[in-house]
Amino acid sequence: MINSLLQRLEKYTMKRPQEVLIVTAEIAGEEDQIAIYKGFSSSLMRPTSFDIDVPVLPLEAKIISIDRVASPYNPENPRYLQQGLSWETAEQLLSDSGI
Repeated sequence: MINSLLQRLEKYTMKRPQEVLIVTAEIAGEEDQIAIYKGFSSSLMRPTSFDIDVPVLPLEAKIISIDRVASPYNPENPRYLQQGLSWETAEQLLSDSGI
C-alpha cells in the first residue's frame, strides 16, 4: 500500500509542479521526512538510494502527516499551503485531482 501511495503522491506533484509535498512518516520506530517534487521522492533526514527501484518509504512505514508547500521549497522558510494533512484528507485531495 505504501508504494502505491507514494506513486500517487509522486503523480500529484507531476501534475502540480508548483507544490512540494513533505511527508512525515515513522520508519522502523524513527521519524523521517520525505520531500516529493515533480514526481521524485527523497528523504530529508537519511540517505536516499540512487536506485529508483528502492522505495523511499518501505512497506512498514506509517504515514503521520503530509504538508503541501509552495515551490521552491526553502526548509528555513517554507510557504505552507496546508499543514498536517491526514492520509484520509490527502487521499481525497488525490481523488479530486484524478489520481
